[in-house]
Amino acid sequence: MALILRATLRAAPQQVRVVSPVRPGAARGLVRRVYAQVIREFGVLGPPIALHSPAPAVLAAAWMMLRESLLATGLVDRATKEGVAAAVSLGNICPYCVQVHSATMYGLVRGPDAVAIADDRVDDIGDPAVRAIAGWAKASGNREPAARHRPPLDRLDELAELIAVAVTFQHYNRMVNVFLVDSPFPPGVPPSARATVLRVFGRLMRRAAGKTIRPGRSLDLLPPARLPGDLPWAAGRGALAEAFARSAAAVDAAGNRSVPPSVRSLVLSSLDRWRGQPIGISRAWVEDLVAGLAAADRAAGRLALLTAMASYQVDESLVREVRRALPDDRSLVELVSWASLAAARRVGRWLWDDATAHLARM
Repeated sequence: MALILRATLRAAPQQVRVVSPVRPGAARGLVRRVYAQVIREFGVLGPPIALHSPAPAVLAAAWMMLRESLLATGLVDRATKEGVAAAVSLGNICPYCVQVHSATMYGLVRGPDAVAIADDRVDDIGDPAVRAIAGWAKASGNREPAARHRPPLDRLDELAELIAVAVTFQHYNRMVNVFLVDSPFPPGVPPSARATVLRVFGRLMRRAAGKTIRPGRSLDLLPPARLPGDLPWAAGRGALAEAFARSAAAVDAAGNRSVPPSVRSLVLSSLDRWRGQPIGISRAWVEDLVAGLAAADRAAGRLALLTAMASYQVDESLVREVRRALPDDRSLVELVSWASLAAARRVGRWLWDDATAHLARM
């Protein structure tokens, strides 16, 4: 089993596809600063973080959101936040993130509830509080089911921390679906061994997760920015508000650099109508939407729309098509990151609106 675990960790750099992440030994400037903090506080430079590294400011934004929402000590305990991360990933059909974060949750709390989340058996969770939080998180990306769940916590400050984790993983799931393989395991690891490896991985992650992570220590990675109006759940919440304001500004700037204006307009107008409903396996809806774009912008439009609304449908042939217009890794990461966070921000807004409306009726 130890051999399988070591093989899994050695295979991590090869899990990133399409782009080439910066190797730790070659990291300079902002990338080096982010990597150092990630390894010190998260315990490992995970591929979901490293895949952002061709775009240094986007890397800093992705890490800042993850650190300040999931890792930083707050009102909600880390195990609950890991459960939210895993359950959001279930809803987004992101098996890679489900396996990693359910394993970390298992390392923190043990017992069958973390296994139930990993196995997509949320209704079988024994603890009613954990079951309510996981059910809400899994449904978060689909407006109608999400609205049917009462807020899993009654205090707005605690609920804001859960929404921060949900928004972070709405972003990460999309990035992982585009740029990573489906599983953290190397090819050839038998399914019968995976549960045991994940439990061992969970025990390793428990050491890092047991640290006290003070909020706000990532903020100097990016300059101050004003909190956008579509992140009301973060308003007035100290380091959380600063982290998401700075991250949103960095990703918006990346989108301005690498996403054609017509594509940005199309994605944002489409998200205004989008309610997170399942799309299905056909991509005909994308062709209808991009038909009005200039021919040179259609590939980028397809990738941005699919990333935002059905990231599990993105395949390497689509990315290769975009490469003809955006040949460098930085531009590709910036496009996908912008589309991912645009959708994640939309989800966070409806979670907050529904929760505050429900609590006002109580």
